[in-house]
Amino acid sequence: MNPGERPDPARWKVLLALFCVVISLMLWSNGLIESLNRPSVANDLERRQLELAVLASPELPPALGQAFAGQDPLGRLQKHLDDLGRSQAEAGQPASTDLLLEQALVAVHQGQRQRALPLLVQARARDSAVATALLQDQPLAPAEAQRLSASLAPVPLLRQWSCEALSGNPQACGQPQVGQRSAQRLVLVNLLPGLTLLAGLGLLVRELWLRWRGRALPLPPLMGPALAEIDAVLLVGGGFVVVGELLTPLLLGPLVESLLSLVELPAALHSALSVLLLYLGLMAGPLFILWWMLRALGPAPQGGWLQLGWLPPWLPAGRALKGFLIVLPLVSLVSWLQSQLWSDPGGSNPLLELVLQGGSLAPLSCYAFTAIVLAPLFEETIFRGVLLPVVARQRGPWLGVLVSGLVFAIAHLSLGELPALLMLGLGLGWLRLSSGRLGASVLMHSLWNAMTFANLVLLGS
Repeated sequence: MNPGERPDPARWKVLLALFCVVISLMLWSNGLIESLNRPSVANDLERRQLELAVLASPELPPALGQAFAGQDPLGRLQKHLDDLGRSQAEAGQPASTDLLLEQALVAVHQGQRQRALPLLVQARARDSAVATALLQDQPLAPAEAQRLSASLAPVPLLRQWSCEALSGNPQACGQPQVGQRSAQRLVLVNLLPGLTLLAGLGLLVRELWLRWRGRALPLPPLMGPALAEIDAVLLVGGGFVVVGELLTPLLLGPLVESLLSLVELPAALHSALSVLLLYLGLMAGPLFILWWMLRALGPAPQGGWLQLGWLPPWLPAGRALKGFLIVLPLVSLVSWLQSQLWSDPGGSNPLLELVLQGGSLAPLSCYAFTAIVLAPLFEETIFRGVLLPVVARQRGPWLGVLVSGLVFAIAHLSLGELPALLMLGLGLGWLRLSSGRLGASVLMHSLWNAMTFANLVLLGS
């Protein structure tokens, strides 16, 4: 550049976009690799499912018990707990106190008191009041037994069996009611997804048949922000990644922790509010950048730049439900194929584990609002509201669906969940394309997250 020559804005825009791409690739590749070392929620989900089956089995008729609880759920739970303990030992990690207690209680229920004693001794060495009381082998008053068992992790089977073992009185610990509630949950956890999957298969076959016969409805015109591809790169790389995923936690994280420390809160609620506030902060930067970009475009077309199309509400809601049902069997198939090729990829979204352990209503409400309302609105705005139509305008609609789905999947930084997230992202993109409304994609995303959330709550509550 010659002295006195004004800098070329376009050139600096390209350099800034390249910088954002490099930072995004570095952060995303590092995040995907690190996800391999994060624990997978799949093991905890299987554990909760088996615990639910054990509690529910006595209350289910034999035919239903075989269908929903399977054969010998207690033996399968013992094997699963032993496998967890073995894997933790191989990784150089000591078994958790809750795991030791549950292994001991399972052994007691199987009539293996001698096997339970060394496990209880290990748990007592970690200052477990429950293990200490169990080793004394003296029945406690029901109120004291309930108090001690309530201090354990929010795991129904662990609390119930601890109370029964401490008091020697299952009735005082509400055993029939716990079994009945567990049976209801077990039926819901297994029956509803199965029926939903069957409905989705039917709709998927019908959709493929219509397309093969050439009777599918033509795609509506795809409308979206009149931005260039470099603007989409700056929004995703600069806004979503650099500002949202990098700078927001660094700058806002300490401030949120300082504010929350001013109020005495239960640990679960403290964690949930931290997640909610940080996600609101993560949204703010990219959405401000998007507002600034759209402001420069002048008057928006009819329906707005994002084409949310909420009205009439039954149209996007109906399309979202149909899209959800069609995508469900495809995601399930991809997940099953991955499990056959890669049994334990690890790297689940940490929010899943937090929801599974959420416990009371207040933290679960914070997680629900984040996962079911904020995340779908924010992610669909970025990926299907801007990225898809911008790429589609230059490269074609189906490449727009593919690019937005791939970036959506990678942005979740979970290598183990990437195939399923990619299929979900393709489904959300197809819905945006076929409906012409971003609102339908937002509602389908919310429905998907709500299904996952409800399943976690049913298994973990």
